[in-house]
Amino acid sequence: MLVPLGDPAGRSAWTVESPDGRQFAVFLLDDGSVRVSDAGCPHRGGPLVEGRVRDGEVRCPWHWYRFDLDTGECRTTDQHHLAVHPVVERDGELDADVGDPPPVLSWSERLRAHAQGDS
Repeated sequence: MLVPLGDPAGRSAWTVESPDGRQFAVFLLDDGSVRVSDAGCPHRGGPLVEGRVRDGEVRCPWHWYRFDLDTGECRTTDQHHLAVHPVVERDGELDADVGDPPPVLSWSERLRAHAQGDS
């Protein structure tokens, strides 16, 4: 699924929403390149768009977890990984390829995944 990134309008970070309701953070780096990640920090859901971006990393404003915006690797701990999404140009406009939405799970499937540590 492609999500239009829109016009930065002077911003270096902003959020966009996919038609299925997922939120993504868009970062305009100093070199003019654009990176897109999930909007919430994988640690506790902090708003990454409010974080500090420096040297290709974003630092979560809540607990200071640092993530590489190219790979999603967490530089603070190996317990977390940030989903990053490729940016593609289409008809002169930038879009993020955010993939398909996650499947809708029943409550029993959610509980089973949680019990197995998959959530």
